[in-house]
Amino acid sequence: MKKIIIASALVALGVSSSLALAEGVSDKVLQKVISSSWKNPNKDNPEGAKPDWASRLNQGDLQKICSKTRNQPDKKTAAKLEKAAKASIKYPEDGKFLGDWKNGEKIAQNGKGLRYNDKVDGPAGGNCYACHQIDKAELAYGTIGPSLAEYGKLHEFTEAANKATYEKIYNSHVAISCSNMPRFGTMGILSIEQIKDVTALLMSKDSPVNK
Repeated sequence: MKKIIIASALVALGVSSSLALAEGVSDKVLQKVISSSWKNPNKDNPEGAKPDWASRLNQGDLQKICSKTRNQPDKKTAAKLEKAAKASIKYPEDGKFLGDWKNGEKIAQNGKGLRYNDKVDGPAGGNCYACHQIDKAELAYGTIGPSLAEYGKLHEFTEAANKATYEKIYNSHVAISCSNMPRFGTMGILSIEQIKDVTALLMSKDSPVNK
């Protein structure tokens, strides 16, 4: 029982299931504990998890591969994952990758969306500052991801860079096969217009990111 509790805690912290399995807990038992912990009502969440959470308890093929390989798939497998990520991307109908950087800044600072107490159909934010430095003037930011300060300058404000940035935000696995970054577009976290706005935040010459 102690091992099961430890395994459940590890998954809650984002540690791969393969690590939990190394502690002697079968995948079947582990999934049962995770499902019951999140879906059923409990003292901390008396109403239980929302119905749309059920799908989040199951790993997709990409996640299974990355867990199994500890985020280090061989080159052939990595190439397949990146190709699949590329195929998942939906591009703007107008062919333009830059939206409004001011809206993009609001989205980057917004942590709402996909939390148990958020409205399922409500607009979500990117919460970008939780993992990245974006604006040099920002005092608090995460360091899980690289600094994005002067991102546009470093990429010389090219159209090719606009497209590549849009793609990375839409599905980061297009660039890194087992990326830790959320798949904002593929998973429906951000809309195409929102992704265009965040792309503009990074790539616009007028954005504070590039000052």
